[in-house]
Amino acid sequence: MLPDKIIDSHVHLFPDSLFDAIWEQFSLKYGWTVLHQFYHEKCIEYLRERDVSLIVFSNYAHKRGVAEGLNEWNTRVIDRFPGVYCFGAYHPDDEYALKIAEGFLRHPKVLGFKLQHLVQGFYPDDERLFPLYEMIIESEKRILFHIGTAPFGSDFVGIKQFEKVLRRYPNLPVTVAHMGAYEYEGFFELLGAHPKLYLDTTYAFLPDIPMFYNLGPEYLERYKDRILYGSDFPNVIFPREVEIESLLHFKLSQEFYTKVFWENGLSLIKEITRSNNVTGHENTC
Repeated sequence: MLPDKIIDSHVHLFPDSLFDAIWEQFSLKYGWTVLHQFYHEKCIEYLRERDVSLIVFSNYAHKRGVAEGLNEWNTRVIDRFPGVYCFGAYHPDDEYALKIAEGFLRHPKVLGFKLQHLVQGFYPDDERLFPLYEMIIESEKRILFHIGTAPFGSDFVGIKQFEKVLRRYPNLPVTVAHMGAYEYEGFFELLGAHPKLYLDTTYAFLPDIPMFYNLGPEYLERYKDRILYGSDFPNVIFPREVEIESLLHFKLSQEFYTKVFWENGLSLIKEITRSNNVTGHENTC
């Protein structure tokens, strides 16, 4: 049922020391043990060995002063590895945040920025983010949002907070991680009115955790053009294959699996690189 080649649209890559801190936080805060504690080179190698031809990774600035260094590291990674693309880090408290973001966005393999509101602790409709959203729209790149209430809620996340952004920027190109868990139905219903909105599958199909997708196959088939496969690798607490097996157990159409695991992600990458006058990316696609 799976295509021969896969795009993983939600991978996390961090410098080694930040990975160590994140895995420790997972253990202390959630009681979760990250199964694949691989640094970035090993992550890429591991996924390549499992038919992941294109990798889209992200990271985020958990505090002021981190984003610029992270994005310099991101640039080195995407320059070194073919077929690897990136959503970079941004923090509105950084001095010259927009200037730094503008320079980073010019890189042909940068797809946009990741905002992790649960960790970063600011609202998605914070006025300091408006110039970033306008820059994203103008550059025809994207925002990858962690805006759902899973694994635990806060005032900064949830569909009501996200809708405030869409009311102001209805055409903002956005990917919502985790399919908006726990508010699956609400985020799916937004797809009809916002053609540049996509959802990714990360953590939504891992069994035995509260985030497991609960709407049934009809929503998945209806919106198969707007869903991206993402694993959250390596920050998973089950073997990576478990989520894929869960999706296969839904026994959806072959078209669903082809689109979600390959065609949708490829279309977005080509759309972004084409709109930014990039040539030669087909060699890695």
